[in-house]
Amino acid sequence: MKKLLEIIKNKWLIKGTTTAALVVIVIACYILLNWGVEKINLEDLDCTEKKLYSLSSETKDKISKLDKEITIQLINMNNYNYVIEYAKKYTKSTDKIKIEEILDLSSRVDLMTKYNLENNDSLIVVKTDNKEKTLSISDLYTIDYSTYEQVDRTEEAITNAIVEITLDEKPQIYILSGKAYYKTEESLASIISKLKEESNEVEYLDILIKGEVPEDCDCLIITTLAKDITELERDRISEYIQRGGKIMMLTSQNVLDIDTPNFDQILAQYGISMEYGAIFEQDSAKMLQNAPEFVVVSANASYMQDIDMSLKMCLTDPGKIQFADEDKLNELGVEYETIATTGEKSFVRTNFDIDTYSRTDKDGEEGSSIVGALVTKKISDDISSELIIFSNEICASNLQVPISNQYYMYAVNLHNNEDVILNSISHLTERTDTITIRKTSEEEKYTVTDQEDAIIKTIIFILPVLVIGVGIVVWQVRRRK
Repeated sequence: MKKLLEIIKNKWLIKGTTTAALVVIVIACYILLNWGVEKINLEDLDCTEKKLYSLSSETKDKISKLDKEITIQLINMNNYNYVIEYAKKYTKSTDKIKIEEILDLSSRVDLMTKYNLENNDSLIVVKTDNKEKTLSISDLYTIDYSTYEQVDRTEEAITNAIVEITLDEKPQIYILSGKAYYKTEESLASIISKLKEESNEVEYLDILIKGEVPEDCDCLIITTLAKDITELERDRISEYIQRGGKIMMLTSQNVLDIDTPNFDQILAQYGISMEYGAIFEQDSAKMLQNAPEFVVVSANASYMQDIDMSLKMCLTDPGKIQFADEDKLNELGVEYETIATTGEKSFVRTNFDIDTYSRTDKDGEEGSSIVGALVTKKISDDISSELIIFSNEICASNLQVPISNQYYMYAVNLHNNEDVILNSISHLTERTDTITIRKTSEEEKYTVTDQEDAIIKTIIFILPVLVIGVGIVVWQVRRRK
C-alpha cells in the first residue's frame, strides 16, 4: 500500500494523469461542439473574397423581399449533396423558403408522371402555390468556351427561378433585326442568355414585317447597322419614342463609313450625333494590355449608385458621342447624364491607314470624349423617353479578345462590361432588383492596364528582391562589426 502511494505521488504520474484528463476534456469539448453546431445548423464560414460558397448579397436582397411562400423541391438529389447544402442556405436567409427532399422517387408516382421522370432521374422544382420552375442538373453549370472550363451557376439558377415565379409579369425586350451589321444571335449570345435567365422575354423585331414597335415593348435594343433603316422604320421608332419608349443603343456605327440619314434622325431626337472615327487612348492606365484601341473607362451612373464597387468597361474602337448645344437640348426637351468618358490624352482617328498608335497631325486633337450616356427626353408632363447609348457594340459581344498566348476572353467578359450592359437594360425596364454585380465562380482573368500590370509585377517580383538585398547588406555590415 505504501509503495502504491509513493507511485501515485510521483510527479511523472501526476503530470501524465493531468495530461490524459486534459486530452479527454478537449476531445469531449470537440464532440459536444460539433454536435451542437450540427443541431443548430449554423451557416458555414466563407472566407473567399467573392463569397463563392455562400449566398451573394444580391440573392439575399432579392429573397428578403419575398411576399410569397416558396418551396424548393429536391428530387433524387442523393448524389448531389452540394445542391442540397446550397439549397439549405436559402432557408437560413428567409423563413419564406422551405426545402422538401424526396429521396425515393419510386414512391412518388405522381411526380414521375407529372415531370416524366425515371426512378434514377434528378430534378429541382422551385414553386409557389400557382407557379413553378424546374431545373435539371445541367442547368446548374455552363461551359466557358474561351477556356473550356465548367462554370458552376447553382446559385444563379435557383435565384433566377425564385425571381421568375414571383414576378407578376416579365419585361418584354425587342432587338431590332434585319439591318444588323453583326449577327446578333451570335455576337450578343451571352447578353441575351443572361437577360432570359433574369426573367426577361427577349424577341427579335423586324419592323418591316411587324409594321410597328409593339405596344408591349419595354425596351428596344438597337445595334450597329449594316445599312440605314428605312423611312418606315425611322417613323415607327419615332412613334415609339413619342409614347415614352425606352431604347438601349449599342453601336459601333462610328467605324463604318456608311451613310445613315434615317438612323441619324433618331439620334438627333435626343440631341446626339456621331462622326466617323475611332478613339485611341495614350494613357497606359486607361488601355487594356498596352493596346490603345482597347479603351478602359470608369462607368458611373445614377441608377448604379447603390452598387458598392467601382465599375470599369473596356470598349474597342469606341466613337465620340457629341451632344447639341444647350439651347438645342432645351428645345428638344433633352437632359443627359454622362456614364463613361475617355482620358484627356485620347484622340479620334479617321485615317486607319496610319500604322502607328501614336497621335499624328492627321488625327483629332487630344481630349476626353463621351462614350456612354443616359439621355432623357421629355415628351409631355406625364411622358418621357429614355435612351442609354454606348458608342461600341463589341463591348457587349462574344468577340474573342486575346489576353495572352495561352487564352482569350470574350469582349463582354472584360472588366465589368456585362454587368454595366445588363444593369442599363434593367434600369430601362424598371427592374431595379436586377441592378447588381453578378457573382461568378469562374477564375478571375488577369485583365489589367499596362500601368497596373507594372505595379503588380513590381510588388510581386522587384520589391521582395529589394527587401532580401537590403537584409543581406545589413547582415554583412553587422557581421563585420
